[in-house]
Amino acid sequence: MRLVARGLKKRYPGLEVLAGVDLDVQVGEVVAIRGASGTGKSTLLHLLGLLDPPDAGTVSLDGVELTALTASKRAAIRAQRIGFVFQAFNLLPEFTVLENVHMSARTARLPLGPSRDHAMDLLTRVGLGGRGDSSISTLSGGERQRVALCRALLPRPALILADEPTGNLDPATATVVLQQVLDLARVDGSSVILVTHDPAIAERADRRLELRAGGLHPE
Repeated sequence: MRLVARGLKKRYPGLEVLAGVDLDVQVGEVVAIRGASGTGKSTLLHLLGLLDPPDAGTVSLDGVELTALTASKRAAIRAQRIGFVFQAFNLLPEFTVLENVHMSARTARLPLGPSRDHAMDLLTRVGLGGRGDSSISTLSGGERQRVALCRALLPRPALILADEPTGNLDPATATVVLQQVLDLARVDGSSVILVTHDPAIAERADRRLELRAGGLHPE
C-alpha cells in the first residue's frame, strides 16, 4: 500500500505539534521516524492511522483520500488495512493468547475459521505455538508484545504503524521482536512506519526521518 500524506497539521491549546507534515511511503517500505520527546511522533501515527482527524491536510492510501471518507468507511479501512503495534500491549487479560490474536478478525469481519488457523500460524512463527490456551498473565513482556504483533498482523494489513513497539523490552528481546515485525510484514508485503528513540532499531529501516519543528526531515 502506498501512503501519501500532505500538509498534516495538528494543534492543541497553546501548542502547534504538526505544522504541515508531508510523507510518502512506498509499497513494502520500512520507514523509521525519530525525534525528541514531545515532538509529535505518536500524534503523527494517530493521524496516519485514522485514529484522530488532522486539523488540516490529507492522508491517502493507494490514491484514495481517507480524510474525505465517512467515519464508518474510515473505521472499516482502519480495521481491515491498517495494523497497530504500540508500546502498551493493550491485551485483554480475561481472554487467552489465541483469543486476543483472533479478536482482530472479528473487527475486520474476516471468516472466523480460516482466520483462527492464521492466528495459530502467526503464534507458531513467533515462538508461541504452544501457548494459545495460556492466560495473558503468564506471559513475559516480550511474549505479550509478540501476541500484540500477531493481533495486528492477522488481517494481513497493507500498512503497519508501530509506536515504540520495543520500548518496554530489554535489548536482546527488542532485537528479536523487531526482526519478527519486519519478517512478518515482508511476507505480506506490508509497508511499515516505525516510531522509535533507539538508533540501532532505526538503522534496520529502509529510510530514516526525524520529526522536528513540526515537520519531517531526512536524518
